[in-house]
Amino acid sequence: MNPHTPTEAPSRTGRAGFARLAFERVGPRTVVRTALAHSPLRLLTPRNHGHAAWAYTSSLGGGLVDGDHVSLEVDVAPGASALLSTQGANRVYRSPNGCRSELTARVEKGALLAVVPDPTVCFTGARYAQAFDLRLASGASLVFVDLVTSGRDASGERWAFTHYTSTLRVCVDGRARVDERWLLDPAHGPLPERLGRFNALASVLLLGPALTSARESLSTQLAALPVSSRAALIPSVSPLGTDGLLLRAAAVSVEELLRATRAWLSFLPPLLGDDPWARRV
Repeated sequence: MNPHTPTEAPSRTGRAGFARLAFERVGPRTVVRTALAHSPLRLLTPRNHGHAAWAYTSSLGGGLVDGDHVSLEVDVAPGASALLSTQGANRVYRSPNGCRSELTARVEKGALLAVVPDPTVCFTGARYAQAFDLRLASGASLVFVDLVTSGRDASGERWAFTHYTSTLRVCVDGRARVDERWLLDPAHGPLPERLGRFNALASVLLLGPALTSARESLSTQLAALPVSSRAALIPSVSPLGTDGLLLRAAAVSVEELLRATRAWLSFLPPLLGDDPWARRV
């Protein structure tokens, strides 16, 4: 579904939802050992042709409403490979009292976790807070993507939400490698003016030994891009020590950012053994 399609919030009161996923390696493949979800959270674990296991989250009613608080715990056992994504855009409806989502993940030695959700779309009047707490053992690898859009700009809603915050904490063997918090709030100035012509923002993190060649290739690719003050997409890349890379990007259109993100993650299907985007329109 197009994230800009006008949709009213479903009629239901906010509630708490908890889910748990556990992945383990069995022979050459990774399997889902545990997949437990309580409403409004749902989990889908489709089969694929690769060695990695996939899981997709969705929310009953198609999005988060006022008072919703959803949390997901993920465990990736040693040597396992897992993809965690979403069934569609993360829609956040008008929520005067706010709604929250939390992801906690533990990734063991030699394991790979790819967290690649669809964009977050906050409607007019939405108050939303999300938090990611990702804990890696030494020798584990992580692909993490977070995209937020201006909202339903095709319907005249552009950066019209009330509050958005995103917290990301990534630790390796208990040592923090990333610890940051994004805050977008019109209390600090009108968001459309502050964000100018941009309608989508992204963070992409590559960390760990399985992603060495991907980091090198991406750094080279972005360094070769021409610099233009009116470009439709403006990325920047920063190394995190010797085993990490953090990419930021701002784009004029959501579609432009999605195309670029998929291109930057072109290394992922070979790592998983199958292409998670091949069957999606």
